[in-house]
Amino acid sequence: MTPVLHVSTEPLTYDGTQLAPHWIHGQFGIQGDAAVAFVGSADVKVESMVDCVDARQGLFIASDEMLHIIVESFGPDLDRAVLLQRLLVMLLFEQLVGAGVAGVSRVGDDIFVGDGKLTVSIATISTVSCLVHLGINVATSGAPVKVSGLSQCGVSSPHEFAHTLLKAFSEDLEGMRMASTKVRGV
Repeated sequence: MTPVLHVSTEPLTYDGTQLAPHWIHGQFGIQGDAAVAFVGSADVKVESMVDCVDARQGLFIASDEMLHIIVESFGPDLDRAVLLQRLLVMLLFEQLVGAGVAGVSRVGDDIFVGDGKLTVSIATISTVSCLVHLGINVATSGAPVKVSGLSQCGVSSPHEFAHTLLKAFSEDLEGMRMASTKVRGV
């Protein structure tokens, strides 16, 4: 999977309906494996939550401004979806550490800066594809929990930040594909 990458400058609200097969194709005209980013608020009600544990607890996702990344890879394989999610989160972690952001830590698929939660993410499958959402707080307002934001990390352009992250994601995926083509079976 080497996805087509797209960073949209059009603000969109993430409400959970974006985790649907072919949403990227319908929204941006990109067919096939893709990773897209956009900035906008988050407003995911309990009934739209994909995380069954969070939904059962009545939790929801809200933020006044987030950088949203949606990945769609064709072939419904939940393990692959979770691996794509973790790769994206690890690359975000590396990008922040490399930029010298103090107090950044990773717990599973969550990134924290100090005691504020920087991200939300989920991986799931549809009938035809793997789907990943990674939301990265830009601002620290409007969330139901204590959060940190990219603005606190010295990021002045979430769109440029997204471009760098998606490029690293694509390069890692291409590197994995190439690694699999240079070995012989045993």
